[in-house]
Amino acid sequence: MMLIISPSVIFVLLAAGPTVHSERHSLTYIYTAFSKPVDLPGFHEFTAMGMLDNRMIDYYDSKEQKKIPKQTWMSEHLGQDYWDKGTQSRKSKQQWFKVNIDILMKRMRQNDTDTHVLQWMHGCEGESQEDGTIRFIRGMDMYNYDGNDFLSFDDHNQVWVATLDAYIPCKRKWDDVQVLKEYTKGYLEKECMGWMSKFRDYGKEQLRKASKPDVHLFSQKSKSEKNIILTCLATGFYPKDIILQIKRNGRILTKDDGLETSGVRPNEDDTFQRKDRVEILKTDMSTYTCEVQHPGSLLHVQKAWDHALPVEDGSAPIIAVVVVASFVVIGAIVGFVLYRRKKCRDLCFNLSERKGVLTPDSSTDSSSKPSPASSYLSVK
Repeated sequence: MMLIISPSVIFVLLAAGPTVHSERHSLTYIYTAFSKPVDLPGFHEFTAMGMLDNRMIDYYDSKEQKKIPKQTWMSEHLGQDYWDKGTQSRKSKQQWFKVNIDILMKRMRQNDTDTHVLQWMHGCEGESQEDGTIRFIRGMDMYNYDGNDFLSFDDHNQVWVATLDAYIPCKRKWDDVQVLKEYTKGYLEKECMGWMSKFRDYGKEQLRKASKPDVHLFSQKSKSEKNIILTCLATGFYPKDIILQIKRNGRILTKDDGLETSGVRPNEDDTFQRKDRVEILKTDMSTYTCEVQHPGSLLHVQKAWDHALPVEDGSAPIIAVVVVASFVVIGAIVGFVLYRRKKCRDLCFNLSERKGVLTPDSSTDSSSKPSPASSYLSVK
């Protein structure tokens, strides 16, 4: 699934995208719209964000209705005209999403009792070259409704891909629009890459700065009175590549030993965290260590567990952990509203119904030039 993976992460790109350490870079724009307001504090009917190398660089939501910079170097290098036009672009997209969710619900005979979700992600990935340029690797242009991918663009073969047989009619209609395919390919390979290079140049000092992880090894209470949960936490590191291993008497523990991992997750301050845990007997006197290697900051540390047991009231040690970024929490909300959602049946519309909702000028805003597919979504 492209956009929804489990109920914890909203985009694969956020969890598995390229990193600075690997010298592969990405610029991605992510849009999420609900069919009606989500009755939870901090969540909005429509959100849009730009991500550069896993760092949020701009943000917009339906409450404030203003595109804002999320990095100081974005505000320092881009004038007010850029943000004003970007705001108008996001407002247009917000309206487009609202129109198309209504159309999709009507076409599939869905009522407005349930909450439905429409998502779009587009962007590009590149690799740094010796001459300082960034070479195009691949482009991404993907659409998802109620947790089901229905169309994505194959940049290499210049065709649209339907993930399920039910969406093949949509693919065929889009493939017949040559200007759509040519435009999408051009945007992903040239315009997107141009903005990526420009943004990386603006923030090159901060983007290249590595942050060392703080490493903690501690125990927590288990549901079983005879056991405890041994946890190793590494947090505050950047870039995201990291090796974390819990060892028992020098042997690396695996899933076969009951090891669980959160994987690498983003923090709110553009750094990352990872937490691994394993349940053991309270009486286990083996030597337990946590070894962490972070290539980006050249940190290699190994911490030994002191066999301290959790306090009786069950409270864990107080550790300064940056709150996981809001867009990860949004993923949990999306997962919740999609719970028990039936699969989409028919997303194809008549091309003769083209509405052309989005027509913003892209020359001053990296995300304001939508894929022409956005004009065809309401007319498939």
